[in-house]
Amino acid sequence: MTKINTEALEIIEYINKYLNEYLRNVKTTSKNTLKGYKDSLKIYLEYLEVNGITPMKLSYDCFSGERIEGWLTYLKDIRKNSNQTINLRLIGLKVFLKFLSEKDISLLYIYSAASTIEKRKVVKPKVKSVSKTGIQCLFDNINQKSKTGRRDLTMFVLMYNTAARLDEILSLRLCDLQLDAINPYVTIIGKGNKMRTLYLLPKTVEFLKFYIQENHLDSDKNDFLFFSKIKGKQFKLTEQAIEKQVKKWAKIANASSSEIPIDLHPHQLRHSAATHWLDAGMNIVQISYLLGHENLETTMIYLEITTAQKAKALETLPDVSTEKVWKTEIDKLTDLIK
Repeated sequence: MTKINTEALEIIEYINKYLNEYLRNVKTTSKNTLKGYKDSLKIYLEYLEVNGITPMKLSYDCFSGERIEGWLTYLKDIRKNSNQTINLRLIGLKVFLKFLSEKDISLLYIYSAASTIEKRKVVKPKVKSVSKTGIQCLFDNINQKSKTGRRDLTMFVLMYNTAARLDEILSLRLCDLQLDAINPYVTIIGKGNKMRTLYLLPKTVEFLKFYIQENHLDSDKNDFLFFSKIKGKQFKLTEQAIEKQVKKWAKIANASSSEIPIDLHPHQLRHSAATHWLDAGMNIVQISYLLGHENLETTMIYLEITTAQKAKALETLPDVSTEKVWKTEIDKLTDLIK
């Protein structure tokens, strides 16, 4: 078999480091995000193979802006991906190209060209908030006689109290909670590993203390707050598992009140909390911080705040001054993505 050329070998080395070092140790700790970045690169390599690019022909020209635009068309026309999925794939590929530019400044032109490629237009479905009465109905219909029910209620109360993202809640460890402080709080690690401190209501603290006493008597402070146990070991719960539980309790609550949608999603607890804060008169800057948004405009869009509402709200604010896992002889590009 013909040997891979030097440039191809170099790219393969970068792919190996990107997957096994950069993504896991530097870029993200979220399994879903990690999988998304990995899948984006894999699908791009599949596209190159479809166009006759074998491992022996791999070069930096394979990542040109024109080639990437062709890939996006391939995702739309051949794979039948939605614009939202296409945008996620594009983001994932850009992360890899940014990594290349950081490893070799001479490759910055590749990332720069990719950065000019615009995302496809997406009409985001509106997130519907649930009324306070509906939230209370949901909580009231969770079976507290079962251990799973008590866990779910504690988790949902915490989510509604903090308006944290589901993965942020599932990533919490016991050491992130300070329940005996004068003002109890939780430290959330959000997107981009940014930390924010969120204070807890007395009722939330009460739920958490009972839950911890029931489930964490012999636990280490670094153990996940909410977990699943497999063969005696504790593991982080998956978002899919909790989404299933939310729908289970929502279906039961819906029989008592139509204010709870039968297809309730965990994100609606976050959105509802933020909406209720806004209704209660909390200012936009505070809400933006609590939600972990990088800028105010994101919060405005998220809560569908009009320009007039924004101006009125801002008036209330005070003045602020590894080891190699590849071989040199490969048949397919996708063999690089293990």
